[in-house]
Amino acid sequence: MRAEMGAEQPETIAAIVAAHRAGTLTPAQTVARTYQRIRDHNDPAVFISLRDEKDAIAEAEKLATKDAPSLPLYGVPVVVKDNIDALGFPTTAACPAFSYTPTHDSTAVARLRAAGAIIIGKTNLDQFATGLVGVRSPYGIPRNAIRDDLIPGGSSSGSATAVGAGLVPLSLGTDTAGSGRVPAMLNNIVGLKPSLGMISTAGLVPACRTLDCISVFALTVDDAALALSVMAGPDQADPFSRDRPLGAITPLPANLRLGVPRSGQLIFFGDKKAEAAYADALKRWTALGATLVEFDLEPFYETARLLYEGPWVAERYLVIRDLLASAPDTIHPVTREITAAGARLTAADTFSALYRLQGLRKIAERTFTNIDALVLPTAPTAYTTAQVLANPVELNSRLGTYTNFVNLLDLCGLALPAAMRADGIPFGITLLAPTGHDALLASIGRAFHADTKLTLGAKGVAHPALAPLAASSIDEIPIAVVGAHLSGMALNGELKALNGQLIEATRTAADYKLYALKTTPPKPGMLRVEAGKGASIELEIWSLSSSAFGKFVNAIPAPMAIGTVRLADGRSVKGFLVEPEVLGEARDITAYGGWRKYMAEAATT
Repeated sequence: MRAEMGAEQPETIAAIVAAHRAGTLTPAQTVARTYQRIRDHNDPAVFISLRDEKDAIAEAEKLATKDAPSLPLYGVPVVVKDNIDALGFPTTAACPAFSYTPTHDSTAVARLRAAGAIIIGKTNLDQFATGLVGVRSPYGIPRNAIRDDLIPGGSSSGSATAVGAGLVPLSLGTDTAGSGRVPAMLNNIVGLKPSLGMISTAGLVPACRTLDCISVFALTVDDAALALSVMAGPDQADPFSRDRPLGAITPLPANLRLGVPRSGQLIFFGDKKAEAAYADALKRWTALGATLVEFDLEPFYETARLLYEGPWVAERYLVIRDLLASAPDTIHPVTREITAAGARLTAADTFSALYRLQGLRKIAERTFTNIDALVLPTAPTAYTTAQVLANPVELNSRLGTYTNFVNLLDLCGLALPAAMRADGIPFGITLLAPTGHDALLASIGRAFHADTKLTLGAKGVAHPALAPLAASSIDEIPIAVVGAHLSGMALNGELKALNGQLIEATRTAADYKLYALKTTPPKPGMLRVEAGKGASIELEIWSLSSSAFGKFVNAIPAPMAIGTVRLADGRSVKGFLVEPEVLGEARDITAYGGWRKYMAEAATT
């Protein structure tokens, strides 16, 4: 494993943001350090385009304003896979002939910027995100962060190696068939594949549009979960977006039941070291208190075969059919061979596969009736670049053994480092659960990763102690109030009559506008707008018992409504929003930053 200078410096998102807030490190210094590390790392294949250093530092200096330190990603440098739009960079999907210049950020990138992140570059990938190997790009093959001879993993090769090598603490990848998980294992980092629709795919060049998701690479589970909380949320620009509340990260649950394949069902392609590392990971889970429950993996294997043997290849063909017709030589030969097969599929093939998939989804649902999550190898083995170049299709297919079925079955996944083998090859496991259980995976995954005592990425930095979790009562539900229910305001007594407790005063993310409604008593209406296009609004979070919460919400009159409110620190909480139809006669008071300031001025006029 490579050693680097500067191991004593803050490496995780949590440590970097804490240093920025404490003033021991400025965002500009962090950005300058990133560029120095990029120069020292000296691998031109990591990036397809890199932002001018002076420009990035200037943005970091502007960020150091009065309100910015409260942002959850305050001054954190981030890189983005080059099939995701980021303003100021071309989007190539690793195909120069396909390149275009976006006119605005993808939704995910816009939300990262609004949370204080600084985008510094676009990273290399297997062309059109087709591959799990990281060697199918005209821009070169990024060096694996751990061992030079290993493939970096794909398709999110540049994003994973950038985090593994310590260039940045956070990157975006994508994951259709395992591209957010396999490269995480191969670079000894965390790969978070969220539930489908949780992060908007608006501004993403599709691979298989019905299965794509934007994924997260980070050094720790807590960092990855924070990034997810910043980006998660519905988006009208993405018809595949879903409103999926994240849920809270909790201590390791008691009576945790983890699914493991039946004896003889696991495949390692003869890699005895990987097989032993997986067995050791299961022993670790048992020591942590989990109960291991056998399940039948064969229906999951059958689902995986559908991905490339079934009609979903046609989705990949749709993306590049014009380029295939006009300039086929501009497409990587392996990508061209795989994708061209999509043109031969029929509508009958599609419906036949959909019917079989629905049956397999029902089997998967039954599997999870008495299991909290599955624990599988992330990949069955690891290959060198030379091996993959000599046998590109078969070895790529092997790497997807435990990943190809996940999005077809609408599962969420979390890839975790599990061991560093004696031969210097990293081994990882992946936790899988039904859609919407992302917080559960983070809750159990953070405990496992910390327990491994593995260092982070390739830098030799110890895993930090797990941050304490916020205490909360099981029966208590938080609710955010922005107007007449604030402490000391006209309707605050309604909360107190229900034994509500004030938890904290805080602010929303900069995604809201505030309006003064023509009501008696006076009330504001808060409306969510495009990420970063609004302002941060003052609010209070109160806590109600579940029964009191029900009574309170039931009594709320129109045009007020309860929805999900995103906070400045990335959390989400239920709170007051307004129906937009009534805002025609309302006064925009967003500039006041909160109801109290507006009412204080109104009282003096």
